[in-house]
Amino acid sequence: MVVAVEYISKEESDDAEHAKHGVTGILAVQGAFAEHAAVLDRLGAPWKLLRAAEDFDESIDRVILPGGESTTQGKLLHSAGLFEPIAEHIRAGKPVFGTCAGMILLARKLDNDPNVYFGALDAVVRRNAYGRQLGSFQTTADFGAPDDPQRIAGFPLVFIRGPFVVSVGPEAQVETEVDGHPVALRQGNILATAFHPELTDDTRIHELFLSL
Repeated sequence: MVVAVEYISKEESDDAEHAKHGVTGILAVQGAFAEHAAVLDRLGAPWKLLRAAEDFDESIDRVILPGGESTTQGKLLHSAGLFEPIAEHIRAGKPVFGTCAGMILLARKLDNDPNVYFGALDAVVRRNAYGRQLGSFQTTADFGAPDDPQRIAGFPLVFIRGPFVVSVGPEAQVETEVDGHPVALRQGNILATAFHPELTDDTRIHELFLSL
């Protein structure tokens, strides 16, 4: 998916300014936040970029943590004053969607990094690797359990040095696997993918997130 030039300077959706609730806050300190904004615009869902603490207002009902460089994002979350508002959002059980680096920020433990960020997702994750594949690749898989009424068939998976899920605890459930390895997890209102659904033209996983 190619993002329109307008998203370089766009800070929120056209309908977000006067919205009192129902807005998706997209972490925008680093990474692929514009692509998520473009998907939400296609779905008619209000959004605003989260660059500083004051951006996280009462209209924010859900949060997206985009792909990018997790160590950089972790540092900027603190310096921008956004770490604690987002952590409180997650502790309150409100919906959060982490893609690639976002999955790393959500994980309770990293097996190749001493840092722990939000520590909310019951999984151990390895940074910057998906098995032996360190570059980019694409494949297709179903999303969700076979008996799940929200199951998504044949979703295109785009990996860019995606994180590898080493282990999954009892609180999280595996939504998608590739070659027997988990690449998407769900835990209550937490959704996390090692791949980038925002880089495809398929909006179904974002629609699922908006339904949480």
